[in-house]
Amino acid sequence: MNDRRHFLKLGLAGSAALATGCFPKEEGAEEKAVDTPLSFTKGPVILSTWIHGMPANAKAWDVLTAGGSVLDAVEQGVAVVESDFTNRSVGLGGRPDRDGHVTLDACIQDHEGRAGSVAFVQHFEHPISIARAVMERTPHVMLVGAGAERWALENGFSRNDITIPEVKAAWEEWARTSNYKPVANIENHDTIGMIAMDAAGRLAGSCTTSGMAYKIHGRVGDSPIIGAGLFVDGEAGAACATGVGELAIRTAGSHTVVELMRQGRTPEEACHEVVLRVQRKHKELVDMQIGFLAIRADGTFGGWSLRKGFNYALRTTDRELMVDAPFDIA
Repeated sequence: MNDRRHFLKLGLAGSAALATGCFPKEEGAEEKAVDTPLSFTKGPVILSTWIHGMPANAKAWDVLTAGGSVLDAVEQGVAVVESDFTNRSVGLGGRPDRDGHVTLDACIQDHEGRAGSVAFVQHFEHPISIARAVMERTPHVMLVGAGAERWALENGFSRNDITIPEVKAAWEEWARTSNYKPVANIENHDTIGMIAMDAAGRLAGSCTTSGMAYKIHGRVGDSPIIGAGLFVDGEAGAACATGVGELAIRTAGSHTVVELMRQGRTPEEACHEVVLRVQRKHKELVDMQIGFLAIRADGTFGGWSLRKGFNYALRTTDRELMVDAPFDIA
């Protein structure tokens, strides 16, 4: 996952072209990153956090171009990452909590603000699909733990009791000292968040994670919390977060980004303002990272992060590449 910091940079001309929204797709574009995060598109746009957003975006784009809804796209896009058992921060391949259990969180929200969420679930490959089912089949927004698992079984979802020797061995090694410490820009908290807009301007978003490695058993971060890890309002825009979830929860981060866009801020400005609030409200942020992505209802998009190192996958009709988000701390 550290390869995310080694993408080739585009030149100034390419960055300027991205800012104007006039960037022809080049051969090998998916292997490059740009450092101009603000842009505009009149067609569909998909943004996903981190390098695992590239395959997620590819799937979501296929869904859109095949006539699927933007909600279908954000569900099926992140499901690709949930099924990648080599991924150590999303899905059943993720690192466990301090008791050795892999617990998963996810949420999804549509253009109208309908939302579904699950938290602290185990043994299910696609928590994002359970979250959507909660949204569509119940009067609730969130189900958690054993209750969510029982409901999932009752509603056609199957358990997957996979054990990954590499993950188990790493946990056993960690358990010798049980020394927990977050480290910025590594798999420890690299959630995948996805936000998308279709050609008709309809928005949707999704978020899924296995949470922080070696967290206290029962800990839930921002990823399943509507307004923290994800928020979608078709009138204003959509936003998602990644990084240390507690920072997003304490600032209602994604909701705040959307509300700032409603007030007229650009996506980049809105994301930056929330990052600044995080810094004002927390005295100790050593080794912590948080980043936000946003799409405004007019098609403008962008992001910002606390520290250098956060990038995101971008997909439009003429672009498929990684973008380095602007940041405050090198």
